[in-house]
Amino acid sequence: MVILFLSALSLGFPAFAQDGADKAGQQASASASNALPKPKIDISRFKGPIGKRYVLDNGMILLVKENRSLPMVTVSMIIKAGSVMETPEKAGLAHLTAGLLTKGAAGMSAMDISGAIDYMGASLDVGGGTDYATAHLTVLKKDLDTGFSLLSKVLIHPAFAQSEIDRMKKDVKAGILREERSPGYVAQKAYQKMVFGDENPYGRPVEGTVASLNAITRDDIVAFHDNFYVPNNCIIAVVGDITPAEAKKLIGKYMADWGQKPVPKPNIPAPPKMALRRKYINRDITQASILMGHIGVTRENPDYYKLYVMNYILGGGGFVSRILNTIRDDMGLAYEAYSYFDARKYDGAYTVGMKTRNDTAKKAMEETLKIIGNMKTAPVSDKELSDAKDFIYGSFARKMDTDSKMADLLAQVEFYKLGLNYFEVYYNGIHKVTKEDVLNVARKYLHPNRMDIVVVGNLKEAWIK
Repeated sequence: MVILFLSALSLGFPAFAQDGADKAGQQASASASNALPKPKIDISRFKGPIGKRYVLDNGMILLVKENRSLPMVTVSMIIKAGSVMETPEKAGLAHLTAGLLTKGAAGMSAMDISGAIDYMGASLDVGGGTDYATAHLTVLKKDLDTGFSLLSKVLIHPAFAQSEIDRMKKDVKAGILREERSPGYVAQKAYQKMVFGDENPYGRPVEGTVASLNAITRDDIVAFHDNFYVPNNCIIAVVGDITPAEAKKLIGKYMADWGQKPVPKPNIPAPPKMALRRKYINRDITQASILMGHIGVTRENPDYYKLYVMNYILGGGGFVSRILNTIRDDMGLAYEAYSYFDARKYDGAYTVGMKTRNDTAKKAMEETLKIIGNMKTAPVSDKELSDAKDFIYGSFARKMDTDSKMADLLAQVEFYKLGLNYFEVYYNGIHKVTKEDVLNVARKYLHPNRMDIVVVGNLKEAWIK
């Protein structure tokens, strides 16, 4: 298992202020990077722009990448209408709104929409996340006109029928209650709340709670859609058998009546300061689910690529990472152990997770904290660094090996302000990382002595109080 969350994809923030010593270290690091060995794979695919970018008259950002190998087109949209835009009292509103878009629109019922999609052999999905909502259409070129018509209807003219609202609320609440029986879900929910606090949107489940869903009305849903589902709040990436002119024509044909307007700004309360918070949840189960961590970074942090490499070596590289190697293979304390930086639009979390027998839970946590602490004391080996880079280069190619992945990547590149030279930025960012960089970011961003910890398990067997 390889967990490399350092989430979606940016380097838009200004560099951190540095004193003279920091600048000297940075210059030395840059000089060292020039002597780094070249990767073992063909990097020609990292060259050049990844698509063409246009700002349309209605404020929408359009990205197009042509691929004539198959007569298909994929459309991936990001709508800045995630749960960061809702209030705690209405948690789940963004998720509910997105989920209802395909449940009836422009005089078509949910069955009409799904039937039309199935008839074409296409797919149309809309979903709500934390930073943004997404819409995804894949269709044969010959059916693109019909597919785009359906996409525009669900985005612009959703019905929000009360019967569908009631049905979806019931389904989501049933899912929440079902998940509450999962130790992993219980741990994740408690952990998010502990790290981010009650008011921060990252501190609560995207789907909301039973109580918050009960508080959401149809008027809330309509208002949320009116506020955030506007073209100047959207990014649309189109990949496949299509030209930019054709894409613009389709948008003009089916989204001409979609007017832009000012969009409310999100309110993101600062998370609580790092501290030694603990939450132990007793469950009569044989294996404990453990999450440990603290506030991390945004995706736009200039140290992103250094952190990516560092975390791969520490806990993101599966069987070759230090945490899993030591905790599972050498000590037999856990069968699953990993770490990741969930870097989002706003500060995400650095998280270490593991599953272990109750009687080894305490020892596994203690040893993992030691491993994290050791990451801050000495440089990684040459082999660890080169192996991490080679894997990261190779795995990056899998992020763009289908039109669907490429469309998603294009939209995320725009959302995180990476620029159309993103592949080169990515390659250079990874290539320039030195052992000193890895040590420096470990010292700066890892805080094992200030980690929040959540344990869900049989606390008596685990000797945890």
